[in-house]
Amino acid sequence: MLQRSGTGFSNPGTQTRPDRSEEALPLGHPGPKSRRNGSRVCARSGGRPSGAADRLRGASVARRWALGLRETLGCFSAMHPLRCVLRAHRCLRWRPLASVSWLLLRTCRASCNLSSTTCPSPERQQEHGVQKDFSSRLATGPTFQHFLRNASVPQENLSSLDVEDPPPYLTVDQLLGRQRKVYLETYGCQMNVNDTEIAWSILQKSGYLRTNNLQEADVILLVTCSIREKAEQTIWNRLHQLRALKTKRPRSRVPLRIGILGCMAERLKEEILNREKIVDILAGPDAYRDLPRLLAVAESGQQAANVLLSLDETYADIMPVQTSPSATSAFVSIMRGCDNMCSYCIVPFTRGRERSRPVASIVEEVRKLSEQGLKEVTLLGQNVNSFRDNSEVQFNNAMSTSLSRGFSTNYKTKQGGLRFAHLLDQVSRIDPEMRIRFTSPHPKDFPDEVLQLIHERDNICKQIHVPAQSGSSRVLEAMRRGYSREAYVELIHHIRESIPGVSLSSDFIAGFCGETEEDHLQTVSLLREVQYNMGFLFAYSMRQKTRAYHRLKDDVPEEVKLRRLEELITVFRKEATKANKTSVGCTQLVLVEGHSKRSSTDLCGRNDGNLKVIFPDVEIEDVTNSGLRVRAQPGDYVLVKITSASSQTLKGHVLCRTTLKGSSAYC
Repeated sequence: MLQRSGTGFSNPGTQTRPDRSEEALPLGHPGPKSRRNGSRVCARSGGRPSGAADRLRGASVARRWALGLRETLGCFSAMHPLRCVLRAHRCLRWRPLASVSWLLLRTCRASCNLSSTTCPSPERQQEHGVQKDFSSRLATGPTFQHFLRNASVPQENLSSLDVEDPPPYLTVDQLLGRQRKVYLETYGCQMNVNDTEIAWSILQKSGYLRTNNLQEADVILLVTCSIREKAEQTIWNRLHQLRALKTKRPRSRVPLRIGILGCMAERLKEEILNREKIVDILAGPDAYRDLPRLLAVAESGQQAANVLLSLDETYADIMPVQTSPSATSAFVSIMRGCDNMCSYCIVPFTRGRERSRPVASIVEEVRKLSEQGLKEVTLLGQNVNSFRDNSEVQFNNAMSTSLSRGFSTNYKTKQGGLRFAHLLDQVSRIDPEMRIRFTSPHPKDFPDEVLQLIHERDNICKQIHVPAQSGSSRVLEAMRRGYSREAYVELIHHIRESIPGVSLSSDFIAGFCGETEEDHLQTVSLLREVQYNMGFLFAYSMRQKTRAYHRLKDDVPEEVKLRRLEELITVFRKEATKANKTSVGCTQLVLVEGHSKRSSTDLCGRNDGNLKVIFPDVEIEDVTNSGLRVRAQPGDYVLVKITSASSQTLKGHVLCRTTLKGSSAYC
């Protein structure tokens, strides 16, 4: 009997490795027989060779190739072709060989379409007396060089292979969207916004259409967050609302399919499928490529899930489709996952280990966004400044990571690779008129070269997010943050010395395990000492699987957490107002986003420090075209003289339209 495990669906007597990209069969699908114990296990995917860029190494690898090839050819005439491939696939489990079983499957399919004299069954062989010796079959079959040539299929060609050769239990037509309409809802962080664009890019290529009308949708996909209990409760409530929509669906229309994507699908896979029968598909953060297949399986009335985490999936070859055509900015994911293992955080368990995209693919995506006219790009990652591109072999022997002074890691020091400073340098050179931001960083990864680059480049925004989480060294140690309060404060001073006028933001957690009133007061004092311009503050929410869940006690009462949170918010707003009021009387460069939500006569945009700026929508001079008067449009840079400030917003008078490069003389 199949059991669901944290990495997929497996037989109790077998083990699965999370670093292999596996294709989840539909729930209840009987997999091929295991050679070890005769029980049934799920077939490993031949549909998408995930380790396509890996290289063959060593004579032992060649021997495994030879054994697999010999076993396949030896059984070819005596076995059903699909069983033959699955048997060979188990022999060739090393990751670069995944594509081989796929090629064998294609060969077997082709052989099935030939006449019976080309590949006759054993019964027909006896009936017609057709006997072919091993050498003749070997001579007409694929050679070893054939497999070597096709072992490293370029990642950009994988999508065409998926459509060309679907899994054995689906047809090509079943994988196509057939113009069914998809409605996407996004919850949580900016990474989920980017994931939504990736998922839509994949579905669009498969023939699905996008709709913003929930009532006309054929597929509803919720991109979810699991960072706190409140975020998950929002999804449960939304599913209750969608239940009525699904049950009242007219029979004349195709059945409505509902899917849960992202972190919540990864964390609560079994609970979602068992508790909410209206959910048809689950796809974890590393399984978006599998969405067409999951939806095809769901069309048969079965629930389908793929929540397997990957060690190498970065979606580097997928160009996200911007969900807002009028947007002036975009998110670009540069790395995924987290290795820090902070005791309170669920991210390593829902997003997996850290892996970074190749620099070249990121630069190419940013260049395309620049060509589309976008004026701002935010580089995204769970630990964005921990970026490390190991795809360039010549850089893999470089020196070890340089950490911020007084900071340490929970893992062994990493060696080599192209680091964040190199990426930031390359991206900022693409378009001098495009702003560059990044989030969310970890305080440990701010070496001097990163700070110096931010100071030197006009188009790298002078705004840094520095998550503190607590102002108490004792609590920081329990959180496994890798620094003390003193080291954090020293970093803040160093950042302000290196980048004059920098805008700072931070994260704080109220009521973590064992937090005393004295610990709380130290956090309050840190807020007063630093005076952040922006802040994100939350009450602690215990998450299963985390170190805190297993080793610490959530002993701060809920009412105490909320009271401490309110105190932190009050102090933050007071100090942020003070910090922002220092901008009054200054002229700032603002990127126009559109009309203000509160007034149709005002425009809004963001300054270099990422603060919202409100100003009147009036005719202004265009300094790039002398004598011309215009009204500012989304995507324009304008100079605004600040007249008032609050903890979250600046207000001012617009002076003129300008360029990023030309504004340096005024700001």
